[in-house]
Amino acid sequence: MNTVRTLPDLLLQRAEREPDAAAYSLLDWPAQEGGRERTRIRRIGYGELDQAARRLAAWLLDRGLGGERVLVLQQRPELFIASLFGCLYANAIPTPCPVPEGRRSADERVLSIVQDAQVALLLTDRERAADVSRLVSAVGRADLPCLALDDSTALPSAADWRPPAGDPDAIAVLQYTSGSTREPRGARLTHRNLLANQEELAVLLGTGQRACVGGWLPFHHDMGLSGLLLHPLWLGTTGVLMSTSDFTRRPGRWLQAVSECGVTVSGGPDIAYELCTRKVTEEELAELDLSGWQVAVNGSEPVRAETMDAFAERFASVGFRPSAFVPAYGLAESTLLTAGRCAGTGGPLRPFHADIAELELGRLVPAAPDRPSRALIGCGAPAVPHNDLRIVEPDTGRVLPEGRVGEIWTRGRSVADGYWKRPLETRETFCGTTVDGEAGFLRTGDLGVLHGGELFVTGRIKDMMVLAGRNVYPQDVEHRVQQLSELFGATAVFTADSDRDTLVVVQEVHVGRRYDLNLAALEREVRACVARDFEVAAVNVVLVRPGTVRRTSSGKIQRHTMRRLFRCGRLLPLTVPR
Repeated sequence: MNTVRTLPDLLLQRAEREPDAAAYSLLDWPAQEGGRERTRIRRIGYGELDQAARRLAAWLLDRGLGGERVLVLQQRPELFIASLFGCLYANAIPTPCPVPEGRRSADERVLSIVQDAQVALLLTDRERAADVSRLVSAVGRADLPCLALDDSTALPSAADWRPPAGDPDAIAVLQYTSGSTREPRGARLTHRNLLANQEELAVLLGTGQRACVGGWLPFHHDMGLSGLLLHPLWLGTTGVLMSTSDFTRRPGRWLQAVSECGVTVSGGPDIAYELCTRKVTEEELAELDLSGWQVAVNGSEPVRAETMDAFAERFASVGFRPSAFVPAYGLAESTLLTAGRCAGTGGPLRPFHADIAELELGRLVPAAPDRPSRALIGCGAPAVPHNDLRIVEPDTGRVLPEGRVGEIWTRGRSVADGYWKRPLETRETFCGTTVDGEAGFLRTGDLGVLHGGELFVTGRIKDMMVLAGRNVYPQDVEHRVQQLSELFGATAVFTADSDRDTLVVVQEVHVGRRYDLNLAALEREVRACVARDFEVAAVNVVLVRPGTVRRTSSGKIQRHTMRRLFRCGRLLPLTVPR
């Protein structure tokens, strides 16, 4: 792969050497036969993908869109792949974005990215073209052209494409952050960043040409783009892709794909494993064989020991091995991977049961049996020798020793060079310098601690709450509250204002058709629990319907969004049905 300097080089090389080899197997579930869902598989070859990219690239170049940002709003995997590489073949900058589906939060994200990136074109499909055009018109971009790629009879011949000069240090993709703590920012990822991260993934996951990588992750997310879509292409193997909507409608389809297609490497955020544990039926379970699943990446914050234990127990009977779990840590600004537990290290994961009170003081100390604790899962060492990781006191730049909690700083070949058109925030985030004079670090905004050379992620700086003079992690409160009732779903904990000691607990409750439920008693129980276990008063407890708590595409609770909804009076308290 020495000749590969850019992503187009990668696909062109594959298409030239193996045009008929399958690049991807695309799965969907169109119908049921005999009461059981049947998977339909369509394969896309390297040559077919190359031809589709050439046609779109010729169209883009003819309109002078080289170097411009192009918003990629594609739900179907084959259209996303063609859009991505069509832009790359034209030196346009693909800017992946979640497809708006009538949800206000998704619409707001699309509009935010359209404005921030100042995109010159929308790429979508026939089903969504009209709605997307109306949406951007609302923010004064009625002039923004929209191309439905599945209705593209006007595209020129692939023979019309003339490859522009490729530059490994040019921006390849604008990858927007999840927005878990603030407005999404566009990380400027170069071809060099993306290809370096592929090398790092191969080292961490132990993947080669015999690996089968597959899953459902959305391609606008770093795990979906680099880990699911680009990694099979890098390896020269066939990727197994299903749409995110197929997973959300029925989580068991993910495991069905792993079972039926021989997937050896797959992954998702912690919540994906939780959903499978809860929602896969006994009938679905009986049809699975997960014995070939060698690497199961859990790549989100937080990674929960309880989730992985429950998943391993539920699916042990169909061959899943706990040793397959690979907890990992990364972020959009470092392309994807920053640290991870190397695959094949063997043995079950052993959580570190940390004393919560000591964590609040910035120290990692084992909890005594009678003390409140949090089970922390290690995310391994820095991914490869090229990555440099420090735990730093954020206010002073002092590098902290093992056992002390601080901000995670990292630098390496896969770290972006900054945010799109945000010089001040680029300087604040990508130019970290320690008191010892070590420069060029990405300040992640995440809190973590090293123990035995392994990274343990403990939370987010912007989520940390100061209550009665103490630092309190919201996820500790959330986890404890969720244990109070089997009716409790997702929880979001935050302060009413960033500078006030007023705690708010937003708790989803699965009411169903319970007419005898005492909501007032549940509220009192939550307040009593928080006061007893954390020595603070939960002044506001809001019980809400399931689905109210906002999450990012990787499953992170959007606490800043929940605070905004609370302060605007847009959280509807639950009432018992009558």
